[in-house]
Amino acid sequence: MLDRQDRQLLEWLQRDAGLSVGELADKVGMSKSACWRRIQKLESSGVIDRRVTLLDPEKLNLPLTVYISIRTNQHNDQWSKRFREVLADIPEILEVHRMSGDLDYLIKAVVTDMPGYDRLYRQIIRANLSDVSASFVMETMKHTTALPLTHLPPEA
Repeated sequence: MLDRQDRQLLEWLQRDAGLSVGELADKVGMSKSACWRRIQKLESSGVIDRRVTLLDPEKLNLPLTVYISIRTNQHNDQWSKRFREVLADIPEILEVHRMSGDLDYLIKAVVTDMPGYDRLYRQIIRANLSDVSASFVMETMKHTTALPLTHLPPEA
């Protein structure tokens, strides 16, 4: 069960994981040692999965985000293993989701430009796919990595 201070720590860490333990402790109103113990507990329990630095793709010459819809007529372990192997070797691919409904997989990737997408496409189709289509992001209206904490059960 996460209490008010745990939730506050998680809110601050999602905003800026680079805050020092001292800064976090001040923001949440606790001692540095108590704050550090709580963070350690949140990490060991798996609530905090990892801490990362978010980079700006445009500043790294990856301005074009693409969502790639994949359909396949193969749904066996051997094909799935091959598909995972192909995707693992493509650093431009950020996310891959197996979907319900009409799509089998949805991929989020970043590329330099249309020729960059074409190179990515040629790598992906090595997995023997039946249908690949792409949608390119024209404008990002909202982007966050912060999960809402409002769905947690209320404190006891």
